[in-house]
Amino acid sequence: MTTAAPMPVPFPFAAIAGQPHLRQALLLAAVDPGLGGVLIEGPRGTAKTTAARALAELLPGAPFVTLPLGASLESLVGTLDLGHALAGHELKFAPGLLARAHGGVLYVDEINLLPDALIDSLLDAAASGVNVVERDGISHRHAARFVLVGTMNPEEGTLRPQLLDRFGLCVQLRNIGDAAERQAIVRARLAFDADPQGFRAKHAQEEAELAAALVRARALVGDAAALPYGDAVHEAVGALCIEAGVDGLRADLVMLRSARALAAWEGSAAITTDHVQRVAEAVLLHRRKPEAEAAAPAPRAAKPDGSSNGKDEANSAGDEDWGAMPPEPVGIERVKLLRPLIDRTQAAPKKA
Repeated sequence: MTTAAPMPVPFPFAAIAGQPHLRQALLLAAVDPGLGGVLIEGPRGTAKTTAARALAELLPGAPFVTLPLGASLESLVGTLDLGHALAGHELKFAPGLLARAHGGVLYVDEINLLPDALIDSLLDAAASGVNVVERDGISHRHAARFVLVGTMNPEEGTLRPQLLDRFGLCVQLRNIGDAAERQAIVRARLAFDADPQGFRAKHAQEEAELAAALVRARALVGDAAALPYGDAVHEAVGALCIEAGVDGLRADLVMLRSARALAAWEGSAAITTDHVQRVAEAVLLHRRKPEAEAAAPAPRAAKPDGSSNGKDEANSAGDEDWGAMPPEPVGIERVKLLRPLIDRTQAAPKKA
């Protein structure tokens, strides 16, 4: 008989250094899980998993659930309990990972490698807080309010734009280039590995303060009458989204909710344009249109019958024929040089 090995204690969230944008995005998603989760892009070894596991510890009684790459859709959303049905009992729903993650953090490493069907189900539940399953003759729904944290390495591929847009926030991590900062992070990690409980005791007060701040912020977000805002906030959100060239209105809604979560986290009396500015990059990073697309020339005007102007087609022929090579002037120049020599040879008298 084998006994399960104890889970390693998590690194304190308060001790995570060098990634301020990551910390803020995770805290905002914890304040308002309805934002749709956080997508973390970055190379290996940039504290993605460490930060997600540490966040779960700040939430009271929160589970930390990891979705493996080989998971099936049934294991994620739940399915029919075949054993219960075959035993002669009524149909019974067997909950999946979404049910286990309720109230906590659902962590998905390398989410870009998952099938689209799993990602769709994840994002649906993360945004709505409810998991709906209709299959095998049963219809079941249950609460699934969790903080979704997905990570990916852009070198291994990305997500389709339709799926990217459904993530609430996005953070891009980079390797730390400051030598002193790298040394401080390494020292902290070595100190934690050498004495986890002693290291955690040094940060216990900060951890307790963060946990209490999350409880207060969640209560503010849940109060519909709290944190008012005016037209200036709406105008700032609209201007930023238009400038980024985003599709649809999801970015506007997420930016307002993110600004509200930040105001709640800081205990502000109202949402201001400063809150909007500080959350804008995380909201727009994965939704912003590429510069090349924004700078593309406008399409040519068409005639009322739908055909293009012949002159425009002639002028743009070089643009459309991408495989054509430009004219080579060398041959023409060579003819100009040889023609006088040919003329002189033909005019010279023949020798007897």
